[in-house]
Amino acid sequence: MSHNRSGLLTGLALGLIAALVAAAALGAAVLFQNRLPTGVTAFGNGHPLSLVSSLLVALLVALGAGAARPRALTLIPVSALYAGAAMAAGQVLGSSIMIGASLRTPPDGPDPAALPDVTVSDITWDNFTAGLPYAPNLYRDPIAETWAAWLYLAVAALAALLLVTLRVLGVRRAHRRGTEPEGDGREEAEYRAPFEPAQPPTQQPTTDLFAPRKPARD
Repeated sequence: MSHNRSGLLTGLALGLIAALVAAAALGAAVLFQNRLPTGVTAFGNGHPLSLVSSLLVALLVALGAGAARPRALTLIPVSALYAGAAMAAGQVLGSSIMIGASLRTPPDGPDPAALPDVTVSDITWDNFTAGLPYAPNLYRDPIAETWAAWLYLAVAALAALLLVTLRVLGVRRAHRRGTEPEGDGREEAEYRAPFEPAQPPTQQPTTDLFAPRKPARD
């Protein structure tokens, strides 16, 4: 099939796997962000760290999608969707478990300003389902409050779009160079010296001097 030859199906599958891995890794980073030094998490209100996370997600998705040397242009927008979805899924996943863990202590509902330190034992399905109704507020609240989450999602999608575009265009150029003939398809003209006729004169058969000649016709 042409899709197989263009690397589209393989690129879609590998890109999806990379997006799932990136979402899981981002969710773990959200859960254990309190383990990082305060100077790192507090620098720039945490925006630089989140932007770096967006670029890492985009890079992981681009590496997965481009591993099959794809030539299909369809893979470019799909990879951007993969990266944006991985960014959103990772944030929602980590926030859900963190909020679900915090619901066990305060009686009045989750308090994002006082989320507890999460341990590996807190990563449970019950905590995920308990905090899931609250986590999508990262994107459902007014844009004045959720602009940062949307910014990180857009950065991941645009970075993946650019990286996969460069990869696909590079593979297409290499494919064209490999399929072009080395010459121009025309045989090189035979060299002739100046004033040399294009075709050599026909050779007349040598006759014997003693052979009888044909009589001339009147």
